[in-house]
Amino acid sequence: MSKGFNMGGMNRNQMMAQARKMQEQLLAAQQKAAATEVSASAGGGAVKVTATGDLRLTSLTIDPDAVDPEDVEMLQDMILAAVNDVLESAEQMASQQLGAVTGGMNIPGLF
Repeated sequence: MSKGFNMGGMNRNQMMAQARKMQEQLLAAQQKAAATEVSASAGGGAVKVTATGDLRLTSLTIDPDAVDPEDVEMLQDMILAAVNDVLESAEQMASQQLGAVTGGMNIPGLF
């Protein structure tokens, strides 16, 4: 009866169990990130955006005073700025939560 191959004092069964545990932790961290919301605003709060850690926008609020038919470009710029900020924040938050599980290892396909 073979004990499996030994790698650094850990047999194959131990390695597989550890890999399964890490996979479960990663899934839990991904689910937590997906359920966590972050917010950003632009134009002094004229445009507010909320997104989740899985990079989905959940809310976009535009102050009616920011709607100027003569200056649509400014409103568009504020929306872009707020969306870009919230997506960056969501990405950073998700990265921190997953990084806590992976110990900072870069695992392809997680982000």
